[in-house]
Amino acid sequence: MEAMAVIVALMFAVFVALGVIAVVRSVRAVKRGVDRTVTQARRTVEDTRLKAKQYVQPGAPGEVAELRLSLRTSMRATQEALRAAAPDDPSLSEALALFKRLSTHGQEIDADLKRLEAEPDKARVAGSLPELRERVERVTHSADSLRWAAQDRARQFADDDLAVLSEQIRMEAGALRHWTTEEEPQAAPTGAGAGVGGGTGSAGVGAEGATAPEAEPERPAITARDAWRQPGYSWQKTRRPESTT
Repeated sequence: MEAMAVIVALMFAVFVALGVIAVVRSVRAVKRGVDRTVTQARRTVEDTRLKAKQYVQPGAPGEVAELRLSLRTSMRATQEALRAAAPDDPSLSEALALFKRLSTHGQEIDADLKRLEAEPDKARVAGSLPELRERVERVTHSADSLRWAAQDRARQFADDDLAVLSEQIRMEAGALRHWTTEEEPQAAPTGAGAGVGGGTGSAGVGAEGATAPEAEPERPAITARDAWRQPGYSWQKTRRPESTT
C-alpha cells in the first residue's frame, strides 16, 4: 500500500513538473510574440514619422530624415534577405557575420543622425550632413551588395535546379513514349508451293492432311493506366464513377 502511494505521489509530481514546463514555454512564446509585435509597431511608427518629416520639413531636417529612412530600409531589407536564404544555403554564414559587423556601423550612424535630428543649431546640422551622407552611402552600398549577391546566388541555384529537372522530365517523357511489340510471324507458304512435285496423290494428301496456318498472335495492347488508382494532385478533380449516386 505504501509503495502504491509513493508511485502515485511520484506520478503526480511528474505531471505537475510537466505542466509547469509547458506553462513556462507558453509564456515565453507569448512574450516573444508580443515583443516582436511591439518592435514591428515601433519600427512602422518611426518609418512613418520619417517619411512625413522628409516631405513636410524642407532643408537639413528633411535631408536628415531621408538619410535615416534610406539607411533603415536598406539594412532591414538585407537582414531579411540573408536570414531567409541562410537555412537553405550554409555558405551565407560568412555573409551573415559580415552583415552583423556592418549593422554595428549602421546603428552608430543612425544614432548620430538621430542626435543631429534633434540639434537646434541649423548651421551645425548643415555642416555635419556631408560626412554623414557619405557614411550612409557607404553602409547602404555594402548592404545592398550583400543582398543582391545573395539574391543572385539563390536565383542561380533555382535556374540550375530547373535545368536539371527539365532534362530529367524530358528523358522520362521519352521513356514513357518508348514501347516494343512482338514482330508478326511470317505465314507458312500455301497453294501452288505445297502441290509442286506431288501429283494427284500429293494434292489429295494436301487436301486432307495439310495443316491450317497458325493464327496470328495478338499484339500486346498499350493500355491506359487506371485513373482510379492514380495519385491525385491538388489541382485535379476526382471523377466519380457513373454508378455512384
